[in-house]
Amino acid sequence: MVLSLAAGLVLGAAGTGAAWALSSGPAPAGDTPESDARGACEALAGFDEKKYMGDGPARDIAFNRYMAAGALSAAAAAGDPAYKELAEVIRRSQDRHNAVFGFDAKVKKDLDRARVICNDL
Repeated sequence: MVLSLAAGLVLGAAGTGAAWALSSGPAPAGDTPESDARGACEALAGFDEKKYMGDGPARDIAFNRYMAAGALSAAAAAGDPAYKELAEVIRRSQDRHNAVFGFDAKVKKDLDRARVICNDL
């Protein structure tokens, strides 16, 4: 039952995050894997783990940015294998976060790696 709940939360969050990312102001130019990757990186740049663990609107924003980064990086990787590593490290961080209900060293390591990849784009 816990796994079903976690899976439902992840899927719902991914949809919410993607909707947020696609509806919050101007989208990156073009409908390309590159624009999806840049969108994922923008969402990740605005993501703060400390706010994720808080309450209220700041937590909601952090949650949706984290999920949007995962959804957009997956879209980028689906369109171009060059973005596969970005999608994998973000997904791995989200999976680990869901398993430990926090941002432990492994989650932070994957988030740091995703940010390095983003800096190199």
